[in-house]
This record gives sequence, C-alpha cells and structure tokens, in this order.
Amino acid sequence: MVSSLHHPRNRPAVIAVVICVVAFLSSIGTNTKTYAMRIVLQRVKSASVTVEQKQVSAIGPGTLALVGLHVEDTESDLQYCAKRLLAIKLWENDSGAPWRQHIKQKGYEILCVSQFTLYGTLSKKNQPDYKLAMKAVEAQTMYNRFLDMLRDGYETSKIFDGKFGEMMEVALVNDGPVTMVIDSREEIIGSRSSSTSLSENEIANA
Repeated sequence: MVSSLHHPRNRPAVIAVVICVVAFLSSIGTNTKTYAMRIVLQRVKSASVTVEQKQVSAIGPGTLALVGLHVEDTESDLQYCAKRLLAIKLWENDSGAPWRQHIKQKGYEILCVSQFTLYGTLSKKNQPDYKLAMKAVEAQTMYNRFLDMLRDGYETSKIFDGKFGEMMEVALVNDGPVTMVIDSREEIIGSRSSSTSLSENEIANA
C-alpha cells in the first residue's frame, strides 16, 4: 500500500509544502541578522579610561557602555540606544527588589567607549575584518551625537567618554557581574512597535 504522502498524486503538494518550509526557515535566518548600532554594557562599581598613561575619564557606580556603530546606522538607531541605555533597570530599589531602577533613579554615571570592533568578523584565516563598522569620520560625528542625546536625556555631568580613535586602556570593576547587549533594531527578532518613541515620562516612571 502506498501512503498518502508518497502517492504520486500528492507529490506536487508535498513539494510545495517543503519549498514553503525552506523559504520560511531561510527568512528567519535572514531576519535575525541584526546589523545595527550595538552597545555592550556592564554594570560597574567603578570604571576608567587611560590614554598614553594618562587617565582621561573615570566614574564610580554606574554603567560602562562599549558603543559600536554599524555602517547602516541612522539617527533613529542613536535615539533608540540612548533611550534604552537610560531606561534599562539594572539596580535594586529601596526595598531591595532587583532589576527595578534605572541609572537616572540611582543618580549614577555612564562611561561610554567607542568600540568599532563590536562589528568585527573573522575571515577563513581567522583574521578580524571590520567592513561592517562605520568609517571613522562619520562614526565620530554619530558617536558625538549619541553622547549629546545621553546628556540631553540625563545630566551632562553624569556622562563621560574615552578618546575616540585612540588606543585606550579600559579598567572596570564589574558589579555582579552584569553584562547586557542592546541592538538598535531588536524588532527584527522581537517587537519594538513603540520603543523608539519612549518618552522622558516613561523613562522617569519606569
């Protein structure tokens, strides 16, 4: 007896189903590649940046943010990451409940460090390639704009950074440790129908 799936009359339908499944899986693979601004953040007890044996920035409790700019980033990517960085709840509240308060509620500081290597890929010879990272001139302009957004959304005196384009020594004491990643186009693998329009009231009342 020939099963219904293997009956000659049903082969076109089976082939069509297989093609649809393959196409669907391929689309998932494509859509989950997040090519956008990326921040690797760490909750710290302290952090500092030294350039040529001279300390250029230092913070106490707060967040160290390694900032990577993708070649396709736009103003909206900067806005999304700035709002997320200020709104992410990494600290406990006054009652000791974890993951309840963001950096503005704690009054802590942020140290940003430009990090184009976040978009490094490896060749077959295991050599790093940075073609996905935004070029230096444009990246510096975008990075400075990002810092301005953080200052506008918080306090200028709370935002620090290293030296763009320089060889930096970054020291930190990771508190936890807690390390997280923010991608500006997270809606590709999740949902952010309204994330890019997070208001100051939403951040303050989160």
